[in-house]
Amino acid sequence: MGQKFDPITLEILWRRLISVVDEADSTVARTAFSSLLRDAHDYTCMFTDRKGRELAQGTFATPGQSGAMALGIKNLVKKMPSDSYKPGDVFITNDPWALAGHLNDVCVMSPIFHKEILTAFTACVFHHSDIGGRVSSDNHDVYEDGLFIPLVKLYEADVLNEAVIEMIRWNVRTPDEVIGDIRSQIAANHVCAEKICQMLDEYGLDGLDDLADEIIGRTETSMREAIDKVPDGVYLAEGTIEQMEGKEDVVVKVAVEVNGSDIVVDLDGSSPQVDWGGNVVYNFTYAYVFMALKSMFDPDIPNNDGCTEPISMKAPEGTVINCAFPVAVAARMQIGHFLTEIVYRALAGAVPDRVLAGSGGTPATMNVFYGKRNNGKPWHSVIIRGGGMGASSINDGVYDYIFPANGANTPIEIFENDTPLIVEKRGLLIDSGGPGKMKGGLGRQVVFRIPDDEYAPTPPVNLGIQSGRYRYPPEGLFGGKDGSRAQFLVNGERGNPYGLTQLRPGDVVIMDAAGGGGYGDPLDRAPELVEGDVAEGYVSVKGAQENYGVVIDPDTMKVDTDATRKLRESLKQA
Repeated sequence: MGQKFDPITLEILWRRLISVVDEADSTVARTAFSSLLRDAHDYTCMFTDRKGRELAQGTFATPGQSGAMALGIKNLVKKMPSDSYKPGDVFITNDPWALAGHLNDVCVMSPIFHKEILTAFTACVFHHSDIGGRVSSDNHDVYEDGLFIPLVKLYEADVLNEAVIEMIRWNVRTPDEVIGDIRSQIAANHVCAEKICQMLDEYGLDGLDDLADEIIGRTETSMREAIDKVPDGVYLAEGTIEQMEGKEDVVVKVAVEVNGSDIVVDLDGSSPQVDWGGNVVYNFTYAYVFMALKSMFDPDIPNNDGCTEPISMKAPEGTVINCAFPVAVAARMQIGHFLTEIVYRALAGAVPDRVLAGSGGTPATMNVFYGKRNNGKPWHSVIIRGGGMGASSINDGVYDYIFPANGANTPIEIFENDTPLIVEKRGLLIDSGGPGKMKGGLGRQVVFRIPDDEYAPTPPVNLGIQSGRYRYPPEGLFGGKDGSRAQFLVNGERGNPYGLTQLRPGDVVIMDAAGGGGYGDPLDRAPELVEGDVAEGYVSVKGAQENYGVVIDPDTMKVDTDATRKLRESLKQA
């Protein structure tokens, strides 16, 4: 029999584990070189028990990374016998099929020893701004995507493998930034290991095994209790995801089978893998399927291995959601982010109060900028942008939000400091949120210019875009209307939003993010809420009348109650 914990001690230890990872997380924010990490928070820290079972992840972890890591670290730990690890070892890899799905996500993993006994593992995945390669969604294989690092030791018993560092340095455009970010990963792992050992000493614990069993077991029980309340059955949905110009759309089919407290998600019938970078590896697909189910059934309990126990997934190999090496995977979020939304759609009839309408931040927009300044010095920057979040049964969608990924919009000041570009405008787009009883979140417009004065960069300025929602808008639910579409313009003309664009001094770029879908009939939205939307500039007077049947008096800017009642009656009859 293992050690038992009273409820108070268990809660203290459980929260302590999460605070340890959050401290490692904050170490990254203080030490990372790239704004994509410092400001956009595109990284995830976690640690596992000695079997590789996830115990805790950072509070602000990115679902695509954390869900994929939970599978990946477990598999990597199983590959090597436990006696092959030594104190001071540090491993590094960016194998997309082993972890988070594309080469930019580099994982640094370290074993944790307590009293000379292997006790746990700590790992962090960073989305590195630069990993070399051809920075474009329209790559044809993983070799074009960049530098592939197999699982190797970066440190062996505290001794740095200089050859690995040099290999990375000579294959990226901004080596000081990339190597600095790798050192930040090592620092995060060191903090996590140190704090875990402190906790074990403080509470007189020999290891984490018994605590891990208790936490994982309780989490699984909680998750199963929530799933068990859903009626048994097979729930179906499919989604059509736009591809690059001239190519067939991708179709993702899902069958969610609920059987007691178990869920099986079957993705059979989805499109074959494609000849561009939108392919998704199994781990990344599982991460966003899991994200949907966890957020619906047990959103409050902390993530750990117990959450995944009731969930299994089937994804045919060679399809776009379980691609085979060596296809291109750099833009895997352009398809992978949709999996959460499609699972929501499947279960909308069973649990309508727990799902969201389509989101304009699905997929998140990633813009990769690089070139040379006028002094010849190379520069490189990555920003991620959200759109309007889909509405729910009780809330309007959040404005300009990255969902289902968990990142942050890069501040203008940081972007202008990191690049030679000038941001001329950034703001919410009026009427972009899908009308509904609950309104979809607003999208956002960004306008930037390539300077053509003494600060002009050496042409060309390269812009690689990973994005979506240009043809198919975020869908509304239960009578809610679709959100607005995305838009990409260069000097007023429609640009290519799926590949590499080369810009020159004087060019002006407009990027509109999509708005979120609405939830419920717009004619059921409370008139006073529409009045408030108009007052705040979120909905136009014309939009209020046409989409919500609410007449706003142009003199007082208040609801005309009689005119609204008559208009809504006629619209409902129509």
